[in-house]
Amino acid sequence: MADKLIIVESPAKANTIKKFLGGNTKVVASMGHIRDLPKSKLGVDIQNDFEPEYINIRGKGDLIKQLKKEAKQAKKVYLATDPDREGEAIAWHLATILKDEKEKITRVTFNEITKGAVQKAIKEPRDIDENLVDAQQARRVLDRIVGYKISPLLWKKVRRGLSAGRVQSVAVKLIVDRENEIEKFIPQEYWNIFINVEEKDTKKQFEAKFYGKKGKKQEIKSEEQVNRILKDIEKAKYIVNEVKKGEKKRTPAPPFTTSTMQQEASRKLGFTLKKTMSVAQGLYEGIKVSEKGTIGLITYMRTDSTRISEEARALAKKHIEKTYGKNYYENRYYRTNKDSQDAHEGIRPTYVELEPDNIKESLTNDQYKLYKLIYNRFIASQMASAIYDTISVTINANDYDFKANGQNLKFKGFMTLYVEGTDFKQIEEENTVPDLKENQELKLNKINPKQSFTEPPPRYTEASLVKALEEKGIGRPSTYSPTITTILERRYIEKQQKQLIPTELGKVVNKLLAENFTDVINIEFTAKIENEFDEIAEGKDKWKKMIRQFYGPFEKELERVEKELEHVELVEEVSDIPCEKCGRMMVYKYGRYGKFLACPGYPECKNAKPIIETIDVPCPNCGAKVQVKKTKRKRNYYICENNPKSCNYISWNKPKLGEKWDAEEAKKIKTKRRRTSKNTKSSKK
Repeated sequence: MADKLIIVESPAKANTIKKFLGGNTKVVASMGHIRDLPKSKLGVDIQNDFEPEYINIRGKGDLIKQLKKEAKQAKKVYLATDPDREGEAIAWHLATILKDEKEKITRVTFNEITKGAVQKAIKEPRDIDENLVDAQQARRVLDRIVGYKISPLLWKKVRRGLSAGRVQSVAVKLIVDRENEIEKFIPQEYWNIFINVEEKDTKKQFEAKFYGKKGKKQEIKSEEQVNRILKDIEKAKYIVNEVKKGEKKRTPAPPFTTSTMQQEASRKLGFTLKKTMSVAQGLYEGIKVSEKGTIGLITYMRTDSTRISEEARALAKKHIEKTYGKNYYENRYYRTNKDSQDAHEGIRPTYVELEPDNIKESLTNDQYKLYKLIYNRFIASQMASAIYDTISVTINANDYDFKANGQNLKFKGFMTLYVEGTDFKQIEEENTVPDLKENQELKLNKINPKQSFTEPPPRYTEASLVKALEEKGIGRPSTYSPTITTILERRYIEKQQKQLIPTELGKVVNKLLAENFTDVINIEFTAKIENEFDEIAEGKDKWKKMIRQFYGPFEKELERVEKELEHVELVEEVSDIPCEKCGRMMVYKYGRYGKFLACPGYPECKNAKPIIETIDVPCPNCGAKVQVKKTKRKRNYYICENNPKSCNYISWNKPKLGEKWDAEEAKKIKTKRRRTSKNTKSSKK
């Protein structure tokens, strides 16, 4: 009989915690949630004040029996699930399952899995926080109602198996809206005039850019304007009109939140959100490190706070002063966003002494990369600012002004260790300007007029979409990764070279939802709902009251849309391809794997076929058409339409006119595709 029974979510977490607790203590895993709403029906009793109808998750019967047995034999039961709303809800469900032992059940949380944190938590147990549980229930119930009430409309009007979701539908809308902006964008012409000038004594050259005339900023929108300016300065002297010198500080970025970690791992490591969270989970729950055993290497990875404990700050200070010198440390506190839950710290290493390179052999390549990113970001956040000497120069040529800005790094500070991903381009484009004096004449070497056109807004990447969702108040740290993973899996969007692009299916679904559920599928509503969840978590509101207020207007809107769409059929897009069997012009349909061609004469004619994408470059081997196809992992490859009958052309790279092709590449690609196919089948088994 165990004195203490500690229940956590995962075996990895259980293994890490075991070593910190002496005596007769048993640590077991619930393997995540043990109860949930049923998948086969709504699972929310609308008539009974939205009471959730929880059931035990299929396949967890034996585990539940085992947990009940262990709880009965223990003197004290500690529910040590994750320190967030989802973790609180899991603890609440466990307490419900183990209700016969409720007198000995208590709740403990820790932000990091270290000996000190775990032992302290065990000494300071608390009751389950009903407010946090209610906030999680509110999210679960509201999302279930929205999804299960709206999705059937998609089944009727588009195809079965589709789903709508409160957050996922807004994410798709953002991507579709951005694509519409890009398609409607009309480039506007503009010009810049650059001059290359030289300081006569030192012969140092630098570049200045056209600013305007007589101190007033002026835009150049045509070649005619350029020619007039060039004519006016044809024989001009280039005189330094104004020199401003100063000092600029660049401060480090704060420790990671979930969002900033996901963004930076995407930019610097090329990780998907799903991969980042999976690797971070492993680092948090425990890694076997030489001479240390299994330990948690980072603090809890679902957080929107940048706050750092005083103990961690003191350890960072000691490490920085020892490694880099006292002038590299700066006493820093970071302001947490006003909407942050601030339940725990930002993401940081749990052991500052465990530098990434010293434990590299204990980590997988992905774990090492992410741990190093988290470690360096945290240490840099406590370091001194980088300091630049700056110079700003205005050059006059016949009343026209040209400006040049330069800066010289004189103290690297935190940049010795880490620079945020978005800063790299800025640093590489620095322009060195020599030490100049006012009224000094410069030698003109070259005038370079440059025509440019305004560009459309960029497509979202996973990183920039997370940033947009966070800025607009949509979702919370735990929702970003599953939201984007879901809309990718549903094929509402696809990823091409990191860019997120809406599919035709995504556009159709978005149009149907955005036009008919304007009060639900919109940014302001979704952000407002998130704030209401926060108020429930803080005990300022009741969750069923919130659901009641939402459901009344939603039900009326649902009835209106169902009535309006009852006799509406989506107009099918007609192709220019005739059906080989009956001659009708085939139409575009949407299936599980995307768009395909089908005969509109169904069920009399059941002809259907995939859409074959071709390119405008002929096969380098035989001159026939080249088709674009995808591997199971969504990578494009190019193959001759006659392959394998009379031509064996296949390539990873898009062919170019006149290029020669190496037939050996085909063998390598075919071998790789066979291996991929075999691995996929094995994993399914």
